[in-house]
Amino acid sequence: MMREQIFIEYGEHRIKCSLERRLRRTLEIAVEPDMTVSVVAPLNASIVAIETRLRKRAAWILRQQRYFLQFMPRTPERLYVAGETHLYLGRQYRLKIIENIQQRVSITRGSLLVHSPRPKNSQVTQEIVESWFRERANVKFAERLAVSVDRFPVPETFTPIALVVRHLPQRWGSMTTGGRLILNRRLVHAPIDAIDYVITHELCHMAEPHHGPAFFALLDRTLPDWRKRKDRLERVMA
Repeated sequence: MMREQIFIEYGEHRIKCSLERRLRRTLEIAVEPDMTVSVVAPLNASIVAIETRLRKRAAWILRQQRYFLQFMPRTPERLYVAGETHLYLGRQYRLKIIENIQQRVSITRGSLLVHSPRPKNSQVTQEIVESWFRERANVKFAERLAVSVDRFPVPETFTPIALVVRHLPQRWGSMTTGGRLILNRRLVHAPIDAIDYVITHELCHMAEPHHGPAFFALLDRTLPDWRKRKDRLERVMA
């Protein structure tokens, strides 16, 4: 699906928005953790109507951007060298690399121990570590999904047809209209309670597709401390 860029003026601010059109009835505006603004609009919505709606929401957009700004700068690019720290489930582990003919990763005494046939090659280390994180993401997310589904009065109603783990450039998760739960694999670095927040948030979309009052009422009932969890997610993952 093609995206286009639009801009709206609000006071002294010029807000850049990424616009995507889909087969849907309502317009949705989201401010992502990197402070970008994403707009999903119906196929037949006019630019004038979209811009009018954005101007009405401009004050909210700026408040959200200021909220995420406090967590900048975000985590710098990793070099995958000995001594560097990496997050796993909200805890920092120091990278330790040892030579071994068999590739594997283990956690011991605050260290992420990487067994590598080429310990001085950072690219090889990166491949080993990222492969391990992908594996752990699949395991942990499935475990937390089972826990999160049980928070709902009728778990069967909020059980997705599939769990998909992939790279998401701007979001922590999403729920497709077909009932597939998609989670950002980077969430494996976040604390368990923050992972549960993202999963529960997306499960609520199975009953309430949009971020309206009914959605937040359901989220409040299911996970009363979700705001605290959301704040921790942004702090830890900054």
